[in-house]
Amino acid sequence: MQRYYYSSSISDFLNQDENEVLGKLSANNEFSLEKSQRDAWIEQIRILKNVLENYREQGTLFFEYSIPRLGRRIDAVVLIKHVIFILEFKVGEEEFPAHAIDQVCDYALDLKNFHETSHTAPIVPILVSTEAIDDLIEIPTDITNDNLLPPIKCNSKYLSQTIESVLSLELLKDDLIDAEIWQQGRYCPTPTIVEAATALYSGHSVEDISRSDAEEVNLSQTSSAISEIISSAKKNSKKVICFVTGVPGAGKTLVGLNIANKHINKDDQLYSVFLSGNGPLVDILREALVRDEIRKEGEKGKKIRKGEALSRVKLFIQNVHHFRDECLVDTERPPIEHVALFDEAQRAWNLEQTSRFMRQKKKFSEFNQSEPEFLISCLDRHPDWAVIVCLVGGGQEIHTEEAGIGEWIEVLNNRYKDWTICISPNLTDSEYESGKALEKLKGRSNLIKKEEMHLAVSMRSFRAENVSSLVKHLLDLNVNEARSALMQVNYQYPIFLSRDIKKAKSWLRKRARGSERYGIMVSSQAYRLKPYGIDIRSPINPVHWFLNGKDDVRSSFYLEDVATEFHVQGLELDWACINWDADFRYKNEGWDHWQFKGKRWNRIKKEERKIYLKNAYRVLLTRARQGMVIVVPEGDASDPTRNPQFYDPTFRYLKEIGFQELVE
Repeated sequence: MQRYYYSSSISDFLNQDENEVLGKLSANNEFSLEKSQRDAWIEQIRILKNVLENYREQGTLFFEYSIPRLGRRIDAVVLIKHVIFILEFKVGEEEFPAHAIDQVCDYALDLKNFHETSHTAPIVPILVSTEAIDDLIEIPTDITNDNLLPPIKCNSKYLSQTIESVLSLELLKDDLIDAEIWQQGRYCPTPTIVEAATALYSGHSVEDISRSDAEEVNLSQTSSAISEIISSAKKNSKKVICFVTGVPGAGKTLVGLNIANKHINKDDQLYSVFLSGNGPLVDILREALVRDEIRKEGEKGKKIRKGEALSRVKLFIQNVHHFRDECLVDTERPPIEHVALFDEAQRAWNLEQTSRFMRQKKKFSEFNQSEPEFLISCLDRHPDWAVIVCLVGGGQEIHTEEAGIGEWIEVLNNRYKDWTICISPNLTDSEYESGKALEKLKGRSNLIKKEEMHLAVSMRSFRAENVSSLVKHLLDLNVNEARSALMQVNYQYPIFLSRDIKKAKSWLRKRARGSERYGIMVSSQAYRLKPYGIDIRSPINPVHWFLNGKDDVRSSFYLEDVATEFHVQGLELDWACINWDADFRYKNEGWDHWQFKGKRWNRIKKEERKIYLKNAYRVLLTRARQGMVIVVPEGDASDPTRNPQFYDPTFRYLKEIGFQELVE
């Protein structure tokens, strides 16, 4: 895929007529050309023809360079000598809006982190507000160790001087950039789930927005394998259920979104739907898609009502409980969808919870099916074919009413023997807790194991693939293994310990660049962090917390509202602060599990609830993509609910593993 609308050596660009350049831009434009866009291109061409005259034989220019992960295009990328310049033009603008500064920084970060031949080169983002007042241009001297300058602000008049000043910086001296080699560099992004959903919904393929590690089973292979199963099931009138496993952050949800988006063809009566019982995730993804749809239409000079955009999005992503309720309206008619993808399938409700809910909330007194059983029965209504894809997370159960993956297998074994079952070979691993149920499937002729059904590499943390392994060893009290994993992680993925929430907040703000998101997370049982300004009884709106900007007090950026495991499961931040309360305490013989009720801590005795609490911390500790700080408070000897003995052993245990204490 060509990632730009126009490319040329600077020499050829300067020799070309303005209309010739404009013609090439227009020919490659994917949308109808609005007058505002045409005028902006003409102004940019004129500015760059003046600015680049001094570098006629020294570089290459790209207009409208695609950043699929962000669903946007860079106005201009200019390679001059040893530096990559990222230029974002605001034609006619007199100010430097904060969102525009973050925007150009985000572009630079994307290339630095995900474009193979940009990793080591100096990258300089410049925001050009063409009509800004003449002022002294500040060229940053605090260059980061990854050779990425903070955004520079200038007007069109001083752009040439700015570029010259940057090129003269001794700190940025590097090898000359070969434009042909640079252009051929692989783009291997690891988008957040919000970015991925937005890009897929906009028409990008999973290949555009995912890594392609040759040595690992990747998202493209898994998606292709499932697509083949869907095509075969349709062609041969079969019913198939697939179980896709993966380490935390490996992209299971992305696979589901990709398949749901790919297998929709109204002309062919093919409908697919991505289903999730994770309410915050569904709300956040829907709102993100709606906002992006409104933004894109606005850029074309068109207006779209939010309700109209939302109605389209609802066909793509649904809450599993709403899907269930719709199937209850007519218990004989099959749903319109032939393909259903269930995210975090192990979290589906068990028989007890489903029956209780249906009896109390829906007035179905005779309902006696677990959620897996009822959902399979809905797709089984189709007289010809159907495909169910269960996306299975290991060690992610955090609700007491969750059935686990064993319930799906039990139902298939007892009632749906004609369904073909395609499983990941890793489904037998202990964290999926399906071993006993799988034993009953032995000898079943329509049981297939496929290596492509397992995603082995975490994509959430593009800086360190071993974070999930580190967290697993930490929680399983495997000290030596945790130390070893930490040594592999710490090089690019900083993890610090602190006993001071203020220091931790300061660290987050200093680390984040552009619109990189940061926030505070705690366990839903962390009731005694209230003296530190953390009150889990104050409900947050996950949509505001995850999607709103730095100017909104409800957003994660303000570091006032905190999210729990229930808000963040399936989602991620760039930088995170995890506050560790006395609900999950380290002792020499293992973890102690506590619940705060009334005025005191009460020991948790049920093994099931102990697992849920441990998994809550597993979820919290695997949300950050770039780094985190873990705060274990010192407690207060005068407060029996915050006795330092509740916290000190946990802090010492984390120190023993090798986590460094934050000193800044």
